[in-house]
Formats: sequence, structure tokens, C-alpha cells
Amino acid sequence: MAEENTAANQEQQPKFLIQKIYTKDISFEAPNSPEVFREEWNPQLDLQLGNDYQRIDEDNHEIVLSVTVTARVGDKVAFLAEVKQAGIFTLTGYTKEEMGPLVGSYCPTTLFPFVREVVSDVVTKGGFPALVLAPVNFDALYMHQIERAREQQAAAEQQAGQDQTH
Repeated sequence: MAEENTAANQEQQPKFLIQKIYTKDISFEAPNSPEVFREEWNPQLDLQLGNDYQRIDEDNHEIVLSVTVTARVGDKVAFLAEVKQAGIFTLTGYTKEEMGPLVGSYCPTTLFPFVREVVSDVVTKGGFPALVLAPVNFDALYMHQIERAREQQAAAEQQAGQDQTH
């Protein structure tokens, strides 16, 4: 009887498992090489982050963290590195409300060290000094995204209310 209760409790407990982490896509361009190698290396860096989600089946989900780094020296693009680092995660026993932060923050946080390594490696192999991306606070980014979505929804509802009164 106790074994049955333990088994039932284990089935109901939320489960987070990493099934696989892999590089889904890499692109590297150095459009102004070799000339850019003769310039003083003091680049302006632009970092863009993205997060995609795909449900594979009931329990398994693919999360893709996209990172694009553009380095400019003066008005020239020194390099453009794009990496999509993906993971397959088993997420069971979570409510819909709990899934949002997992997919929008926790999984990208898990993937970030891997994407940082790939970016650094591809930049170095492209002939440039190593680039180590600074840590990213995905919790804060997720909360900002949620707040922005709420503001947009409130604005849309307000606009719809105004349209009905006219």
C-alpha cells in the first residue's frame, strides 16, 4: 500500500529532465575580412536574443535559444555570428502558469552556457579575439516580456472599448 502511494506521488510530482542539448544552426560571416584584421580592434557589439518553443508531444518540448552577435569596427561589420542552441526537455506535472517561466526563463538559462561556448568558438575560428558573452538574466527578460504583453493587451482592450463608444 505504501509502495502504491509512493508511486502515485512520484507520478504527480513535477518532472524536469534534459533529454538532449544540441546546436541546431550556426552561421558566421566576416564580410570585410581580411581588411578588418588590419583595423584597431575596438568593436561595437550588438547582441540579439530570441527564444522559440515547440511542443514535440505531451511531455517533450524543444526550446531554441537564438543568439546573434554583430561586431562593428567603425562603419564596417567585422563579423556576424548567429547560433541557435536547442534542447529537448521533458516537462511533466506542471500547470500552464508554471510552464511559462520554465519555457521562457529556466530552459534558456540552461542553454545559455552552451550557446556562449559555440559563439566564442566560432568567433575565434573566424580569426577574431575570443568573445565571452556576459551572463544574461533570463528571469528579468521573461518578466519584462510578460509586462509588455499585459500592457499591449490593456491598450488593445482600451482601444476596443473606445471603438465601441464611437
